[in-house]
Parts: sequence; structure tokens; C-alpha cells
Amino acid sequence: MTNEAQARNTAQALTVLTTTDAAAKAEALARSAVEARLAACAQINGPVTSVYRWQGAVETAEEWQVLFKTADDRYEALEAHIRRHHDYETPEIIAAPVVRGSAGYLEWIAAETDRA
Repeated sequence: MTNEAQARNTAQALTVLTTTDAAAKAEALARSAVEARLAACAQINGPVTSVYRWQGAVETAEEWQVLFKTADDRYEALEAHIRRHHDYETPEIIAAPVVRGSAGYLEWIAAETDRA
């Protein structure tokens, strides 16, 4: 694969992060997104401690992070899926481009999120 081809594949991959308040909810979000081919995989980390401002007060909560690997063209559908299945009023949904990665892994993300 040429550097140009690798750059095209890399620019199309995203990591998308969300959090939830229970391990079972995190696993349900992860599994349903992968089953729907909205993400090639999802990793669950937690519990983590989150400190945030909500409705005028500083809060602390135990949460689980879900990190999805997806293709750029699947982002909108993944975001809609997370919003539909998430019970937070304002869920964290943050996407970051993958700026570098192994060609094989990036091709795998593209193949596993293909709508075909």
C-alpha cells in the first residue's frame, strides 16, 4: 500500500468515546453497535471516576468508558445509535480521527463497518 493510500484509509478511521454509569449498559452499547456494523469493535474501560459540572453543581460519578473504532462515513449512524440507546440526557459522544495506524487494522475497520 502506498503512503497516499494509507493516508486515505487513515483519514477515514475514527475513535468515538462515550461513557455510561454501569458495566452492563456499556457492554450493551458496545455489542449493539458492533452487531449493527456501526463500529468494528468497542473497548470498555472502567470503572473510571468522572468529575464534571452538571446543572450548576460539580459532580463526581463512577462511569465506564466505551471506545468505538469506526469509519468516518458511519459516524452519524453511530452517534444516532448511541443517543437512541443511552439513558443520559446529554451523553458524552466525542469523535477523534485516527491520524496513523497499521494498514491492515484500518482496512479491517473499513471492512467490518461496510454496509454491504
